[in-house]
Amino acid sequence: MTVTLALLQEAAASGPSPLMMNILLFGGMIALFYFLLIRPQQKARKALEEKLSKLKAGDEVLLTSGLYATIDRVADNHLYLKLGNTIVKGHRSAVASLAQDQAQPGQANNVIR
Repeated sequence: MTVTLALLQEAAASGPSPLMMNILLFGGMIALFYFLLIRPQQKARKALEEKLSKLKAGDEVLLTSGLYATIDRVADNHLYLKLGNTIVKGHRSAVASLAQDQAQPGQANNVIR
């Protein structure tokens, strides 16, 4: 009886098993990656998709190529963009953001017209 009692006290004092610690460490790393990397990226993508779905004629946009353009008209997933005196057809996904989002407070948007 004293041997069993001594073994139980020793097991309780040794703490959690190494397997349990590895599982907790791995789970913590997954949670950390989710909250620091995956979730913010999903929120940003969702916000951009929402902005892209609300594009309308007359909006000034910044394209992924770095060019500023004005939307002439919208047709399904395609946009007709006015670049100077030229109208070009582009895909909605080519829009990086609205030009108003890029302008810094107190600075004029320096677009050559």
